[in-house]
Amino acid sequence: MTTSIYDRVIAILSECDDPYRGTNLGRHGVLTRCDLNDGELGIELTFPYPLAGITRSLVEQLKPKLEGIDVVREAFIQVSHKVPLTTAREGTESILGVRQIFCVASGKGGVGKSTTAVNLALALRAEGGRVGLLDADIYGPSQALMLGVQGQRPETPDGKSFNPVIAQGISVMSMAFLLTERSPTIWRGPMVSGAFTQMLRQTNWGNLDYLVIDLPPGTGDIQLTLSQQVPVNGAVVVTTPQDIALLDARRGIEMFRRVEVPVLGVIENMSLHCCPKCGHTEHLFGEGGGDRIAAEYDTELLGALPLDLEIRQQTDSGNPSVISDPDGSVALVYRDIARRTGARLSLFAERNGSSSLIAKTKGADE
Repeated sequence: MTTSIYDRVIAILSECDDPYRGTNLGRHGVLTRCDLNDGELGIELTFPYPLAGITRSLVEQLKPKLEGIDVVREAFIQVSHKVPLTTAREGTESILGVRQIFCVASGKGGVGKSTTAVNLALALRAEGGRVGLLDADIYGPSQALMLGVQGQRPETPDGKSFNPVIAQGISVMSMAFLLTERSPTIWRGPMVSGAFTQMLRQTNWGNLDYLVIDLPPGTGDIQLTLSQQVPVNGAVVVTTPQDIALLDARRGIEMFRRVEVPVLGVIENMSLHCCPKCGHTEHLFGEGGGDRIAAEYDTELLGALPLDLEIRQQTDSGNPSVISDPDGSVALVYRDIARRTGARLSLFAERNGSSSLIAKTKGADE
């Protein structure tokens, strides 16, 4: 790597910002390889979150600028990612192989939290991440149905641990795999917390960039267990614009703040309805609620999703929107939310002094 070409590449990168972190590409250290051989420039940019959906546009933006360097005949740009390995908070124990953990929560039921969780997990995978999904709703597990794997059972290779069920490319664990569809879970609080802890810690998750935990609605036993025992790196709160939903979302955010779990942002579900026949749009549950609550708590509105019959139909059929219509507008919104969530997690990881991504070498994390 010659210093002169390296400095010229850095100067060009300094003219561009990471669209999801707001940081300067030249100064942030994403340039992890820079080689010039016979007029061919090869560089690698390593980001701390998966971003496959914007890789092409990023390359198209940078390539002509790099080829404008007088000694460069052609530029080859490789974009990769390495999610930072976060250190466990005091009093918690890391999950083997899992780099970051975040939960998807809601203050009340009926706001589309589980639908959001499964699509967000699938969107992170579509962006290039290695993803696991833990369905922590012990009383009403739904992820097996949403992923089309109801009735399956996890393998127990040693009689003590479980291998997660692989569904649509992600590793999944749910109480639905351990009970029949008609078996009610009539358990008191300690049993619920114990079941959650077992599923979390006795599942062989393998090497994951992200473990997404779909929490039950409210602020009960599992949420407290999560905050006290799990090295969770952040929470995403799902709400609708409806005033009563926003009231409950505030309670959820306050709970995470009190137990020192960072709130990564808010997702506003059922934000807008568009009539499929006439195209008329209407805010059935109110307008701007997600923006207001994000501003109130100094967090970010990660995205807004429409009230759309297809979202429900696709999820009920075991093929959520990100899978069934990957190029559709809803899937693209979820993927944008996924990139924002990954970027926010990386920013919090840096603030907490987690291990850096920059020391990446080829094959180091394979």
